[in-house]
Amino acid sequence: MPIDPRLLGRRDFAKLGFGAAALATAATIPGLRHAYAAAMDATSDMNALIAAAKKEGTLNAIALPRDWANYGALMDTFTQKYGIKINDANPDGSSAQEMQAIRSLKGQDRAPDAVDVGPSFTTAGVQKKLFAPYKVATWETIPHNMKSPQGYWVADYFGVVSFAINKSVVKNSPQTWADLKKPEYKGMIALNGSVLGAAAAFSAVFAASLANGGTYDNIDPGIAFFADLAKRGNLNPAAATGPALLVSGQAPIVINWDYLALGYRDAAVGKAVIDVVVPSGAPPYGSYYCQAIPTDAPHPNVARLWQEFLYSDEGQLLFLAGYAHPARYADIAKRNLVPAELQKKLPPAGPYAEVKFATQEQISKAQKEVAAQWPRMVKI
Repeated sequence: MPIDPRLLGRRDFAKLGFGAAALATAATIPGLRHAYAAAMDATSDMNALIAAAKKEGTLNAIALPRDWANYGALMDTFTQKYGIKINDANPDGSSAQEMQAIRSLKGQDRAPDAVDVGPSFTTAGVQKKLFAPYKVATWETIPHNMKSPQGYWVADYFGVVSFAINKSVVKNSPQTWADLKKPEYKGMIALNGSVLGAAAAFSAVFAASLANGGTYDNIDPGIAFFADLAKRGNLNPAAATGPALLVSGQAPIVINWDYLALGYRDAAVGKAVIDVVVPSGAPPYGSYYCQAIPTDAPHPNVARLWQEFLYSDEGQLLFLAGYAHPARYADIAKRNLVPAELQKKLPPAGPYAEVKFATQEQISKAQKEVAAQWPRMVKI
């Protein structure tokens, strides 16, 4: 899910005296469906929410590639579990396009019911009143720095910046950021999209900055690092937004989220040997994506049930099966819910314990700096 430059707390429905049938009926009355969906909270009867969601019958998702963070399995499981159809519009779209869809499709039945956007978009979503606050039943087990206190958005999973390396082409896998400057990697190194429009690419610049004396308040060393890579001829201009260029060897080193790289590794078996390295010698840079429910979601109860599913133990483990580090990982790990076979496939936990997230203000400042300096400094 590429990124560029964030839920209505529900009241206890039982206290209001409404049952599942009443909620489902109310959800069909124009002008009332949002009011009733908004009246739910994490202590409500899930059966009432399920009944109302089934009555609505459809989830309008957007920008969810099936091979991204295991969203294919998540969507399939949700449909099998509740019999609710999912329309996934523009699967390869960006966070910016998701936000635009909220605005441009407002009032239409095909408007998004839920979005999965980068953290920098949450601020604008809240300020412009595009999101309806909502808190799932597992809210208290989600780290405080991964959610809006009011419930306007909540992180669903995070990853760290890594190197994906095609060992069929690259003899020696780079282990550090400094290694990427070696002549042997001439023309080999690509980013996942544009730094001006994709979270993975922008985050690569932030990670390179932390490895070269920068801070969360200063991304300039990262821009300078990539300017140097380009000058050396090591930076490949291709936008490696999927596994094709990596597996084919056209871009044999891709700086990408670890969960994407690990998924590409598994999918490439029999075609290429992919090595995944979280670079050492520098603080890992991690970032999360955020779930939010548009204020005017045409299927508000389905949107809330979708979130309940994503933040349930089942949903969080499905994210983990796709190598995305789920928001509630500490809770599910503490309760020994991670299957042993899955645990064996996961990378060492060390880098994840060291991850610190940039604030939204720091991300916004860094994006403005990259937008101003990258076109001038990085010549490919």
